[in-house]
Amino acid sequence: MKKSHKIIALVLVGILLAAASGGAVWWWFPRAAPSAAAAPVKPAFDKQEYKYLSLDKVIVMLRGGMDAQSHYLAIDLVFKMVLEKEHKVKEDLPLLRSIAVMALSKYPLEKASSMTVEQLAADINAAYVTSYKHDNHEKPFVEAMISKLIIE
Repeated sequence: MKKSHKIIALVLVGILLAAASGGAVWWWFPRAAPSAAAAPVKPAFDKQEYKYLSLDKVIVMLRGGMDAQSHYLAIDLVFKMVLEKEHKVKEDLPLLRSIAVMALSKYPLEKASSMTVEQLAADINAAYVTSYKHDNHEKPFVEAMISKLIIE
C-alpha cells in the first residue's frame, strides 16, 4: 500500500470515530424537550403609576430598660400609593402616625436595636393592615416603607 493510501485510510477512520462518538453522545445524553416551562419567562413589570408621600418625624419613646435614661426611636415613613388614592392618604396621615406610634411603642430598646429595617417595616405594615381591617376600610396605600430610622 502506498503511503498516501495509508494516510487517507487513517483520516477516514478518524472521521468515522468522531462521527460515532458524536452519535453516541447524542443517543445517551437526554435532550431537553422544548416546553412552556423551559421557555424564558419575561418578568411582568408593574405598569401602574405610583406616588410616594412621606410622613416625617414619628418619634416614639421606647420602653425603659434597667437604666434611668429615656430612649427614643425616630422614624420617617414613606407611603407608596396609586395616584387616585393620594388625597385619601393625605387625609389619613394623623391616623397613620398614631398607628405607627402604637406599633413601635411596645418595643424595649434592646429589641428595637436588634431588629432590621425590613422587620420594623413588616411590623408597621402589619399594624396598618390590622387597623384598616378592624375599621372595615380598604387600605389606601400599597405599602409603608422606612426612609429614616434613628434609635437613641
